[in-house]
Amino acid sequence: MEKPDMSAVLESTPSHLRGNGRPVTEERTLGNLKVSGTIPPELDGRYIRTGPNPITGTSPHPFLGDGMLHGMRLRDGRAEWYRNRYVQTPFITNPSTDALDMSVMLDMKSSKANTHVFGHAGKFLVLEEGHFPYVVDGDLDTVGPTNFDGVLKGSFTAHPKVCPRTGEMLAFGYSAMEPYLRYLRVSAEGKLVQTENITVGGPTMMHDFNITQNFAIFMDLPAVFNLELAMTGDLPIRWDDNYPARLGVMPRNGNDSQVKWYDINPCYVFHPLNSYEDGDKIVLDVARFSHIWRESAMDFPPPELWRWTIDTTAGKVTEEKIDDRPAEFPRVADSVVGMKHRYGYLAAMSQAADPMDASGAILKYDRETGVRSDIEFGRGCVGGEAVFAPAADPKSEDDGYLMTYVYDANVDSSRFIIMDAASMDNEPVASIDLPRIPNGFHGSWVPASVAD
Repeated sequence: MEKPDMSAVLESTPSHLRGNGRPVTEERTLGNLKVSGTIPPELDGRYIRTGPNPITGTSPHPFLGDGMLHGMRLRDGRAEWYRNRYVQTPFITNPSTDALDMSVMLDMKSSKANTHVFGHAGKFLVLEEGHFPYVVDGDLDTVGPTNFDGVLKGSFTAHPKVCPRTGEMLAFGYSAMEPYLRYLRVSAEGKLVQTENITVGGPTMMHDFNITQNFAIFMDLPAVFNLELAMTGDLPIRWDDNYPARLGVMPRNGNDSQVKWYDINPCYVFHPLNSYEDGDKIVLDVARFSHIWRESAMDFPPPELWRWTIDTTAGKVTEEKIDDRPAEFPRVADSVVGMKHRYGYLAAMSQAADPMDASGAILKYDRETGVRSDIEFGRGCVGGEAVFAPAADPKSEDDGYLMTYVYDANVDSSRFIIMDAASMDNEPVASIDLPRIPNGFHGSWVPASVAD
């Protein structure tokens, strides 16, 4: 098969805008989709993923592209539609807006909306950690930003956690200005009912956090806001060897005075897999980087799966590497968020510069047996974050499906796949042919019962 013609991509084009990083600006609605295999009839809802897709055709960093949603509507064993839509932020209505201008950064409506999509309390929330969430409807059309009826005064994380027992959504927001960190608790009905300022050592980039049944755990790590870089128009975060790395444990309805801090070795974590309580211990599985952004804003060493165990009695943290295969975008079943998990799913990271040489995979970790199972996509094929959806009347934690978009450089197009999470068979349960979908970040399976 011939290699796709990439001649239109100039040598001066940044690496994150080459290959499947090339922006796609056309918004489409497609029906009559070609399906191979059988879509499980119990899957009634939407898989939606967002990612950076600069409307101007260029961006200075992978994190600064404009948010474009890519969604699949599944119902009654059918793929009703695929849609892609830009989230209508100020960057879309006025493409000349500079995301690194301080006045823009401090305008809470100026979200790139490019990091995560979440369903809660009947709404689809599109998230980017420096600003307000954006709400979209079931057809992926933009409703607008939300500040939870005026209660939210600052940023809102891209990675809130919904407790499967209470339905409440736990979140936080960080800032380059004091207060550097706020803890946020949203009721199951979607009301922001608690805001707490949390004391940290400085203006760090806190991308994600952890919850258990009783606690929230903050990751205060050495990626620190740099005012001098901000003034030059560069991405204003850099690694700081002098900033201590630590974990802060607080009761879920607690406050700043109740946070207990535990030192760990310097590292960075964008995304934890999950966390839970085990007696007097708190266990966290995380995708760990040795550092980030020490030399430049594109300094990303390979991430690996690690386990941290906080001994709250001894006041110490044990750190253990689980695997040395580079992987990121960890997920568990929504039903075990904050509770003991047996299974976790990560996306294997491809290091190849040429898309034709890249090869991605879904990795499944059995944390009871220590066994890892892999779904390999093959040469030239790279998938994204694998999102879990349960089967009808699931009999086990992994009784369900993994879904993601896979880009195939051999034909320069994509497909949506549904895989069997229990068997980890390389053959999809169902595969749906699609146009090329650029690389993205995070998404969710949102059942119709949650938002429609």
